[in-house]
Amino acid sequence: MGASLCKPDEQPIGCAASTVHACHFPLWAVKVSDFMQMRGAPEPHNVLQEKGVLHQYYPGMFVIFVSHQWLSSVHPDPQGAQMRVLQKALAGVIDGTVQITENIVAHSYDEISLASDTQKRIADAFLFFDWFAIPQITARTPGVNEETTKTDAALAVQSIPAYVELCDLFLALVPELTHKDSAQRVNYTTWMSRGWCRAELWCRLLSNKSDTSVIVAYSATEAEFMFPLDWQNRSIVDGDFTVEADRTEVVRLGEMAVESKIRHLQDRGPLSHYRFWAALCPNLLRQQRKWSEMDAFLRHFKFASLREAVQDDTGMNAVMCAVFSGDTNMLRSLAGSRANMNHTLEGMSELGYYDTQTALMAATKSRQDVDVLRVLLECRADVNGCARTGLTAIFLCRTPEHVKILLEHRADMPDYVLAGAASFACPETVKALISHRCDASKAEVLHSVALMSRSNGRALETAKLLLAHRADVNEKHTPMGELIWYYRKARFRAAVVGLSNCSMSTRFWAARSGISPLGVAALVGHEQLVQLFLEYGAEPFANDSGHLPEDLARCSHHHHLLPMLSTFAT
Repeated sequence: MGASLCKPDEQPIGCAASTVHACHFPLWAVKVSDFMQMRGAPEPHNVLQEKGVLHQYYPGMFVIFVSHQWLSSVHPDPQGAQMRVLQKALAGVIDGTVQITENIVAHSYDEISLASDTQKRIADAFLFFDWFAIPQITARTPGVNEETTKTDAALAVQSIPAYVELCDLFLALVPELTHKDSAQRVNYTTWMSRGWCRAELWCRLLSNKSDTSVIVAYSATEAEFMFPLDWQNRSIVDGDFTVEADRTEVVRLGEMAVESKIRHLQDRGPLSHYRFWAALCPNLLRQQRKWSEMDAFLRHFKFASLREAVQDDTGMNAVMCAVFSGDTNMLRSLAGSRANMNHTLEGMSELGYYDTQTALMAATKSRQDVDVLRVLLECRADVNGCARTGLTAIFLCRTPEHVKILLEHRADMPDYVLAGAASFACPETVKALISHRCDASKAEVLHSVALMSRSNGRALETAKLLLAHRADVNEKHTPMGELIWYYRKARFRAAVVGLSNCSMSTRFWAARSGISPLGVAALVGHEQLVQLFLEYGAEPFANDSGHLPEDLARCSHHHHLLPMLSTFAT
């Protein structure tokens, strides 16, 4: 949602000051305890104001910002479906039955979860939900509720970035539902595509708070922290806007957020994070780099001299700065001064880049232009250099051009490479690998595409391509290596407390042994993949714990899948 924003010279009013964005209208919020008692479609601001359940923001108020996609053109949630999911999810977090853990891709053996003191505060917290908080808000329509009307609604919409900064928690409410007008599915992928949703997200992630985490609620029982790479490749500039005129002003907000983040890190550190964001900035904002010569590059990234830049062995050194900024000229210059083109990352895990990943891996993973890969390889980057996980750059390739240049330099291509592209890349990249004899019938590629389908808007296309090239729709996942003990640990916990009472992460690991592609699609709630796999002859067999795909869908509250799955279950 959104509306045209205020002019830069307008004076902020009515709200506590935020660190970056101006607040032009008070932040109004509802107590979580009052929200839990609501029934039916959510009522608008004026009705709640009359009932006396809205509370104006004050310093120290613990507020949860709820970002969501509207389900109709005139009402955000006409059937109250989103609201019911949020109520159940909050109830689960409060009583401990819903645990918020790190994303499966970012999984570590020491499971990260919501801090206990934060969990305790949620019951007494306040909720910011646009329909509650903003007076007379409507869906965006060209020529309607424009900035020139100077209504309270316009002022409140202009203040949304400030509201995000003032809030203590940010929750993306993204259950799989249907838009009333278009009949299109609305979910995490479509939420991520919306320009205004991206703006809210950026204001959170790029704020100067110590905790900028984002909680993603997929269903009443599934919530996890957002994986950093889910948003870094989705610029505000490219977002979808109902009203095209909003794009310019929302992009301006993004620029303010990015520049403020960089200034804050420049002043307070850590230096590695400053360098990362300074390097990523041109790509995030689709802008030209602010340097063209070596001296300017060194100053920008805080290197005292070329010699220091070449000898720096910290994780985010000069080579990594050049890679993340896509600067081939600087890469050549650094290589000419004998900088190590096989340098590895360290200390950047919270940003989605893990220790021991090489410069070439960083280039593929961050979707750099193929020229960046070409220069690295020409300057003796090891095409088969691997991280501690054993993965190489070709596993992380994101474009057909990445595939081509890596294979031209004799990259090894084991079967598991296709699983990486199926998870994170586009169908064209998968096709490029298949055309070079990567076998789609191996490496559990359908499991991979189903597992990452929530954040991959083209997962269905990829699955169809793989099936057309003999991917096994009934392949069972076989645990291997050091993960076996983790599967056993998760299965034991699930046996004790029940699969539906486990955290989203534990539920996944407990269900994984012996699971089929259909089981994975049911577990993550992807209706189109479930239908596709069934059409291709998927058998609804149980995993090694005895759970059918129908059971996995039910325990994750994906009730919309049950008619399809129960029809085939025996």
